[in-house]
Amino acid sequence: MGKVHETLKTRGKQATLQLDFDRRVVDAAASYLSNEETDVSFLFSGWAYSALPHRRLPDDAVWTLSTDHASVVVQPGVKILRDGTAVPVGVPYGSRARLIMLYLQSEAVKNNSRDVELGRSMNDWLKRMGIPVGGRTTNDVKNQAERVARCRLTFQFWQGNVSGLANQHILDQALFMEGPSEASSSFLETARLSEGYFEQLKKHPLPVEEAAIKQISNNSMAIDVYIWLAYRLHVLQKPTHVTWLALYDQFGSGFSRIDNFRTRFKDSLALAMAVYPSATLDVRQSGLLLHPSKSPAPRYSRKYIG
Repeated sequence: MGKVHETLKTRGKQATLQLDFDRRVVDAAASYLSNEETDVSFLFSGWAYSALPHRRLPDDAVWTLSTDHASVVVQPGVKILRDGTAVPVGVPYGSRARLIMLYLQSEAVKNNSRDVELGRSMNDWLKRMGIPVGGRTTNDVKNQAERVARCRLTFQFWQGNVSGLANQHILDQALFMEGPSEASSSFLETARLSEGYFEQLKKHPLPVEEAAIKQISNNSMAIDVYIWLAYRLHVLQKPTHVTWLALYDQFGSGFSRIDNFRTRFKDSLALAMAVYPSATLDVRQSGLLLHPSKSPAPRYSRKYIG
């Protein structure tokens, strides 16, 4: 993938588009290389081995994802209407939920505080990520914010014969601005991360470049792959093989056939690597061969996490 970055630098975007590169990859790589912003975002490193669903589930459905390293269970939250009726709001899903989660965690790390201001601040950040706020997008953001605020997470991790469990809400407290009716989505104005989640986040923060996230902000699988690479590659001590079956277990929810998943995954992988120039890996018939690579955001994160 480094070849597209080298070609862009030496020959420019228009010449690169004439070659055998996917236009989406060229556009993402060119925009990333031309972006002079150097800010960084953070998330709990457990998300490198787990993820939210890409598509909407039934509102009362529980989301479960298991890999060789970790499992996550996301339980949908419940909204109590004024007449006392309990209504499930569904688990968060898609790219908007991932961006909201990233914003909450980044603000908490940068300010070393569980309390996070949302509203206009989050809108401004979403605009920086290339998400225009207004109309249908605003409703999508409201809906996903409420899902994030009300859901409950259970993470379990394995290392050899040792396992660890983290079981908590993402948020302890939240202030909602209600919509015009009880059935409409509320807008999350302020939030307080749960103490347990905040402690895990501070112990295990994963830095990612905002300039990179911006270019893939509408592609939830590309975001997941980028986060996975950002964690895996810089901690490797030697080349490591990952089979297609292992990749399917982690990223393939919603695909009934592994060959269909493989095609989609390769597209998302190409986009993720377009915004992670130092990532090095080989795509093989049997899977991926990962090579030790530099972190995508090492120097930008030091002022926040040392």
